[in-house]
Amino acid sequence: MLRTIILLVFLLAVNMGSFAQDRSYGRSVVMTKGGIVATSHYLASQAGAQILAKGGTAMDATIAANAVLGVTDPMSNGMGGDLFLIYWDAKSGKLYGLNSSGWAPRGLSMEFLAKQGITSMPGYGIHSVTVPGAVEGWSQAHQRFGRLPWKDLFVPAIYYADHGFAVPEIVHGYWVGAEDKLQKTSESRKVFLPGGNVPELGAMFSNPDVGKALRLVAEQGRDAFYKGEIAQAIVKTSASFGGTMQLDDLADFSAEWVEPISIDYRGWKIYELPPNVQGMAALEMLNIMSTFQPDSGGPQNTVELHKKIEAMKLAYADLYRYNADPKFAKVPVDGLLSKTYAAQRAALINPNKANCNPGAGNPATSDTVYLAAVDKDGNIASLIQSNYSEFGSGIVVNGMGFALQNRGALFVLDANHPNVLQPRKRPFHTIIPAFMEKGDVRIGFGIMGGANQPLAHAQFVSNFVDYGMNIQAAVEAPRFTVASNTVSCDIVLESRIKPEVLQALRDKGHNLIVHKEYSVLMGRGQAVMHNSKSGMNSGASDPRADGVAEPEPPEMQF
Repeated sequence: MLRTIILLVFLLAVNMGSFAQDRSYGRSVVMTKGGIVATSHYLASQAGAQILAKGGTAMDATIAANAVLGVTDPMSNGMGGDLFLIYWDAKSGKLYGLNSSGWAPRGLSMEFLAKQGITSMPGYGIHSVTVPGAVEGWSQAHQRFGRLPWKDLFVPAIYYADHGFAVPEIVHGYWVGAEDKLQKTSESRKVFLPGGNVPELGAMFSNPDVGKALRLVAEQGRDAFYKGEIAQAIVKTSASFGGTMQLDDLADFSAEWVEPISIDYRGWKIYELPPNVQGMAALEMLNIMSTFQPDSGGPQNTVELHKKIEAMKLAYADLYRYNADPKFAKVPVDGLLSKTYAAQRAALINPNKANCNPGAGNPATSDTVYLAAVDKDGNIASLIQSNYSEFGSGIVVNGMGFALQNRGALFVLDANHPNVLQPRKRPFHTIIPAFMEKGDVRIGFGIMGGANQPLAHAQFVSNFVDYGMNIQAAVEAPRFTVASNTVSCDIVLESRIKPEVLQALRDKGHNLIVHKEYSVLMGRGQAVMHNSKSGMNSGASDPRADGVAEPEPPEMQF
């Protein structure tokens, strides 16, 4: 009898322990009643948490963390890039959206490019550059939701620019991949290839030029960038490469507050930003998925993956057909997000065969960083910022230490397409922040990575809502993504998906490209969650990046 009791106690202890210790995800959720900042670089997360500890809001912390990311992850983002934001203001109970993507210079047109013999949009170089929106986005967001003095937010970024930081693994890998682009101009070589080479893994890298630019912004505000010394440097640099950027292109630019778009997904309200970004594709994909019940075999079984891949193709076909700057083209957002239209698109899914070219429907008309922060009051910032490809256009502003983005590469030179290049028009944008809520729970989340983003958002939502994962498990669960910016049967997956599932998907006609267990091609995600009933905050950070979810440090007496 005694042996039986001892055995039962032992088995109970093993089972209780295995619940916490034997799991399908690697990191634990960060939980605290203080604030949390989750980014793709640990120094940026730490900087944001320090700002929270000084009494800053989630917005203050996000700006500070973003500025540090521009220094420590310079190929992905910085003052030369664009920015989008979703912000939950806990006091007013209102959700805000900010579109701070820049427009094409007034002199950049199809006719101008034709005179240069250019018949398709350049992927990089000066004619891919549009007005950078990041600093303007910081400024407008701080004016509305900031609490600390503006200049204080840039102290950490200036410190790392001046004193340097140790180059981490993922950042180093991207840097190596961009070396050929950096070799093309003297300023990019001087700033980002010290000694003529990419900094070694773990080497200390400093950038005093970007420190200078950050000081100008900290001391003089956004006008230093759009009207002052930095603006003059941008225009002078552009002119040296034959570009069209003029001072009034910068001075006339302003960010735009927009109303987030949303759908209901199994009782959760899911929010994205409206065009010119691709958030509507995530919502359309979720709408199509909602016409099916989650498969009992789990999120990585054949039935569920096939359904999601096919829903993605249908949503992306519509995205590439209709998305554009709504100031220049009529984008049928309401039609694309209607439940009736979702049912029509879902009916096209063959459960036994992949559709490699679904085509767009006819709806009724009517390299990047993502970071999230929540403060102790429950305010949530969901922000994404990007240069587009590594080091953007490859052109570094003389004396200022940052690269200009190449977002203009996403225009098309087809006069009949809604996303055709036009002066003072914003291009199709891939970067999207997201937000979801139900009852007392609100989550700011995002997963970066070009065309990967809408389908990654949909997979995160499904992992959390359909399969009961916590936010950390939902971020790091195996994902699939697209192999290019076109709709096809080429699908990239992680090797954590079972071999028999991969073979069953191949049997249905999917052309699978299998990468290692944690591939950066799946994007680098972050998430924060606030429960207004308990007051508890939670944070998650993707192991596919160099980052962490950093809690606000408490004030201690020593």
